[in-house]
Amino acid sequence: MTEDDVNTPDDQTASTSEELRQHDVRTALLDLLAEVGTVTATEAASRLGYSSGLCSFHLRQLARHGYIEEAPHSGGRARPWRLKQHTPAANGPMEEQFGDLARGLEDESWQRWLTQRDEAPSEWRHDEAFSAVAYLTPEEMSRVADVIRRALAPYQDREQRPLARPDGARPVALITRLFPLLPHTADGADQD
Repeated sequence: MTEDDVNTPDDQTASTSEELRQHDVRTALLDLLAEVGTVTATEAASRLGYSSGLCSFHLRQLARHGYIEEAPHSGGRARPWRLKQHTPAANGPMEEQFGDLARGLEDESWQRWLTQRDEAPSEWRHDEAFSAVAYLTPEEMSRVADVIRRALAPYQDREQRPLARPDGARPVALITRLFPLLPHTADGADQD
């Protein structure tokens, strides 16, 4: 049980993200988390120009509504937060809404990159965007996703361990979407 569980009456605990109204501070916090991965209220306040108390309040609200979660940490008073991690089995309405939000943040980050790329240091003015179409079974699609996850695994701890980051490392968006292409016909017949 956390401090939030004790201080929030049961009838005020939100069950869906629809109950959380859009707010400039929350939007800025979600953007920041999408950019840097993990942040404390104090770090967010420093980067966004708000007070740490205000950031702390809105981070707790985002957590209460299922958008973010506490990141693993080694104790102490600092409370790092991250975007909520998803498990492959989670596919309910909350996960779908969060997926839509995450895709919107990804698209917004991509657009910001495109408009500000020329302002980046010269060594960072390129990207590695690519796409492909492959004919896969559902099992093969899952295996491809697992291979990608395993390829990224050696870099995941750098989010929580800044000292593990090599000099010159920056947060890089890694976006992979594997989904079946649906037919364009009205009758739903498969196309070859």
